[in-house]
Order: sequence, then C-alpha cells, then structure tokens
Amino acid sequence: MSKVEEKIQSLHLELPQAFKFPTANRTGCVQVGNLLFVSGHGPAELPGVITAGKVGGEVAEDDAVFTAKACALSMLASIKAEIGDLDKIIKVVELLGMVNSAPGFNRQFAVIDGASDFFVAVFGQEVGQHARAAVGMAELPRDIPVEIKGVFQVTD
Repeated sequence: MSKVEEKIQSLHLELPQAFKFPTANRTGCVQVGNLLFVSGHGPAELPGVITAGKVGGEVAEDDAVFTAKACALSMLASIKAEIGDLDKIIKVVELLGMVNSAPGFNRQFAVIDGASDFFVAVFGQEVGQHARAAVGMAELPRDIPVEIKGVFQVTD
C-alpha cells in the first residue's frame, strides 16, 4: 500500500474503484510527459456523500464540501488505475472545480475548498498546494452537485 493510501486511511476514508467512463472515446486520465491530465470527476459514492442536487438549494454548502472531497478521492482512484502508484504524484498542479449552483449561490470557492484541503492533507503543503478555479454552473451531468478536473505532475 502506498504512503498516500495510508494517509487516506488515516483520514478515515478509502479509495473507491476508478470511475468507468461510458464510452471508449473518453478516459479518466491522459499522460503527456510528466503531466497527468485528469478528466472531470463527480463524487465517489461514499457514506454521507450527496450525489445529486443544486448547492445552495437542496444541497447544503457543508454537504457540498464533503462531496468535493469525494470528487478528489474519485480522481485519485483514476490516477492509481492509470499510473499504478499514488506515490508517483509529485505535485498537484491545478484544479478546476465546477459547482451545480442554485440561483444566488456564490460560495463555489468554499465548496471546492473541500477538495483543495483534502489534497493538502494527503500530500502536505508543498505537493498538495495548487492553482485553482471554482465556478458555478447552471447544470452538471446527471445532476451531480460537484465536478472537478485537474492536472498532476508525476514521476516516470
């Protein structure tokens, strides 16, 4: 078990199965050199995770923060499936967090902090700190509350 997976377990979480994309023309990750581009991921289905609804409407902000953390876990599952070992991640470079927002909800930044804080907790400040954007969306696929994509630097 990798050090990253041990850290995830110490946070009382576990890595889910990697998301299976429904068509062959899409994949969870694409590696170019030492950069790994991770597709948009919805939340892993974990106990307590809200998997449908608009944030600021039927989904409370606190619940959406946990949902963003579940998206980060789903991303790590895809990364592990792609490169085999999460200890090969040497930098979380960038995240784009998309929040399915009810009209008037403007705290997307706070929701995506769930993922940002998780990556720093797992990797430490030096590796986990990243560039980021958090935006509100009128709709997301399958009515998920949060979707996150990212770029990670990995070793060979």
